[in-house]
Amino acid sequence: MLGIVAHAATVDTVSVPSAAMKKEIKTVIIKPDNYAELGSLPVVYLLHGYSGNYADWVNKAPDIKRSADLYGLMIVCPDGGYGSWYWDSPVDSAFRYETFVALELVKWVDRHYHTIADRRGRAISGLSMGGHGALYLAMRHLDRFGAAGSTAGGVDIRPFPLSWDMAKRLGAYSSYPERWEKHTVINMLHLLTPNALSLIIDCGTDDFFFQVNEELHRKLLSRNIPHTYITGPGGHNWEYWKRTISFHLQYFNRFFSEHDRKTNEI
Repeated sequence: MLGIVAHAATVDTVSVPSAAMKKEIKTVIIKPDNYAELGSLPVVYLLHGYSGNYADWVNKAPDIKRSADLYGLMIVCPDGGYGSWYWDSPVDSAFRYETFVALELVKWVDRHYHTIADRRGRAISGLSMGGHGALYLAMRHLDRFGAAGSTAGGVDIRPFPLSWDMAKRLGAYSSYPERWEKHTVINMLHLLTPNALSLIIDCGTDDFFFQVNEELHRKLLSRNIPHTYITGPGGHNWEYWKRTISFHLQYFNRFFSEHDRKTNEI
């Protein structure tokens, strides 16, 4: 009887220097099992939620390691601080997570691993605060990311002015409304043209962010921005996120494969 060979992605936990914040940031990097045999690989950046950390995805949704093997891609999960919302805070210079993730981390990963160092080989997604962060960073850095996703993302921060440390990062909404208007994803669609960014967005119907995701979906439709939008039963919890992140990774794999096919045809 032939034995079954089990394959398992490898997980590196690294410290990535941030010159912007003058500290090192813990980051989980998942490589497919046959990483050493493969050429340059696409990378998916996965962002955690409020009060989470760099190890959340790999510990609470371990099936993402199987997806790395299945699709032959890398997954990078940086620490985003406690309530950073992945902004460069105009209030607190200790929180410069836009610079870290979109610029410093991407450069560091491309330098230390064999990656496709191009937007066609990069995607970014996340949950809750990280869902907002992923769309925020992708829209502001279209030269870095070709695809983006959000699962249960806080895609409009304005209905929650007293929640999740946002006022600590932007100042109070009542005092600095223009900052809040500028830093919320739902007001950033002017940065997109049709097909500038490949998008997948989902949210559970029992989630407190469901209505803001519905509104984002409607605004994307009104601007003729193609996107995949998924809803279904589920709340703001890991039971839902563990299920839906597989849709994102499958979606990103199709994005990477399509661009790889077009490159080979040239």
